[in-house]
Formats: sequence, C-alpha cells, structure tokens
Amino acid sequence: MTKVRKRAMWLFLAICLGATICSAKNDGQLPVVAVLSTGGTISSKQNPSKGGYEAALTGEDLVAAVPAIRKVAQIRVEQISNISSSDITPEIWMRLARRVNDLLAMPNIAGVVITHGTNTLEETAYFLNLTVKYDKPVVLVGSQRPATAISADGPLNLLNAIRVAGAPVARGKGVLVVMNEEINGARDVTKSNTYRVEAFRSGELGYLGYVDSDEVTFYRASTKRHTSRSEFDVTTLSSLPKVEILYAYAEPGVDMVKALGAGGARGIVIAGTGAGGMSDPERAAIKALGPLETRPVVVRSNRTGNGRVIPRKEYDAELMVPADNLNPQKARVLLMLALTRTRDLAEIRRMFREY
Repeated sequence: MTKVRKRAMWLFLAICLGATICSAKNDGQLPVVAVLSTGGTISSKQNPSKGGYEAALTGEDLVAAVPAIRKVAQIRVEQISNISSSDITPEIWMRLARRVNDLLAMPNIAGVVITHGTNTLEETAYFLNLTVKYDKPVVLVGSQRPATAISADGPLNLLNAIRVAGAPVARGKGVLVVMNEEINGARDVTKSNTYRVEAFRSGELGYLGYVDSDEVTFYRASTKRHTSRSEFDVTTLSSLPKVEILYAYAEPGVDMVKALGAGGARGIVIAGTGAGGMSDPERAAIKALGPLETRPVVVRSNRTGNGRVIPRKEYDAELMVPADNLNPQKARVLLMLALTRTRDLAEIRRMFREY
C-alpha cells in the first residue's frame, strides 16, 4: 500500500471516527421528552371479530414502532391508562396534571407528550392548559386511523409531537395539539370530523403553526391565561364539581333542566342557539331551580362552532355567565375548575374573560 493510500485511509478513518464521536455526543444532547400513554385509536389494532378496533398497544410499543424518534429525542415512557378517550374521566385528568407537573419540575425533562384518543382529546388538552404550572411544552397527540390500518397516521403524528415537545420555540405557548403536521392551541382546537385525518381545527382563529420536515414553526400564540399564569391547582383535589351540558334547540322540553337541578349538578353549560340564545321555557325552568345560592351556576355557550357569547342584559339579570368563544365542552372544563375556587358570579365572569 502506498504512503498516499495509507494517509487517505487514516484520514477516512479519522473522519468516520470523528463523525461517530460527534454523533454520540449529539445523541447525548438530544432533548429528553416524556411520553405518557392513555390509549385511544393511536394505540389500537383492528379487531374484525368486533367490527372495529380496540386499544392494544402500550406507549413503549408506539415509540418502538417509529425508529426516527431516536434521532430527535431521548424518550421515557409511562403508561397512564389504555382506554378509549370516550371513557376518560376527571380523575384521569387530575392524575395526568399531577404527573405532568412532577415531570416538568425535573430539569432534564424538556417537554411531555400525551398519546390520547381523539374523541375527548380537546377536553383533556384544555384541562391541562389550565392546570399545568410550567412553560415547558405539553403536547397531546392522537390518530384517526388505528395502528394496523393502511396509511396509519399515528406514527408520523407521534414523531411530530415529540419534535414539538423538544423544541425550545414551543415553550410558553400553552398546551398544544399536534396532528396532521399542524399545531393547534388547546383552548381553540376542536375535533371537527369523524374520520378524516385533518379532523382537528381551531375554527376561525386558525392553527398556531406547522411541523414540517425542516423545523417547528409558530405564527401566533394565544393571549389568554394558561399554564404558568393559571390560578387553578388540582394538587390536593380528589374530585371536581359536577357540571353538565344542556343542548338548546327549537321547542325544547324542560324536563332535563329539572333533572339536572335535582341530580346534584353544581353547574350547567347551555349549548345555546345563535349567540348563546335560550327559549323562554328554558329560562323559566332555570329560574324555577331556586335562588343562586342553591341552584347550579349557569354558563351560556353556543352550538355554532364559531363566535363569541357576550354579556346581554336579559341574561345577566338572570344571573347567567357568558362563555366568550369557548365551546360547550371547554366551558364545562373551565366551570368545573372555577367552582373549585368560588361561586361568586363576578369572579366566574372574570375567569371566563381571562381564560
């Protein structure tokens, strides 16, 4: 072997060794992201005998199925539950909030990803938006197709969620929902389609940003209070006040109003017509529940999907709270937390303006 060839060989080996060392060093510097798995379609396999699919995969299974994750973050996985999100409860919300806060308190944790079914994902996201106490990214992710489907969307969604959770640019943006390469804020996002992969939208307000192959990009952020600026704390709570949703429509019956009052509801959210409207019989039935001191606190939302519900003299006089642009399910979450602190209507109205 000539001297030139020997030098070329050693130079090549040195470059390769250097690249290996640099790669190992970079791997050690990758952000640490905690993945909390709760179940849902993203964790499901098709089950032809049942005509559908069921949660079968663990969080470890989900991460292991996407080798590219190892190139963007160091992962630690915890299994919280493995259920359909239709079965998610406030008890699980509080358990998640406490665990997320514990994890984010660790200096080495850059962010948290929560895998979740899509049916109630937006409610869990908004609850965490109000109860997580850190600015580090918290990202919820799911899928519209089970893991065994053709063109399953879960693997790419999970990879992108982890990229966002480890991105410094995502700090301070509140709890996020990442699916279909789109970033939505927890307060605004809602599931808007039953089967399409582009199911999650933020209505007229739009996405916060995108997750493309080159980088995580944000174009806007919510101005409402959240996470580290929130006054709500579930650390010592064992349960949340009972709040129900009542849907308004043409010529409604009022038996449900009476039933909710008798059933121990401490709050009622009205999914009102138009800008939070209600019929005269509904208003009369609510008034008949008794004085404010003993009846449920009533919040007016709307069933339209966009737009604000604002104060109106006739409803304010009947001691109802406008929900601003929160949809009924989000208004319920906020009212549950508000009632852990107060029943004062002025305070609850302030909370609905600020959150």
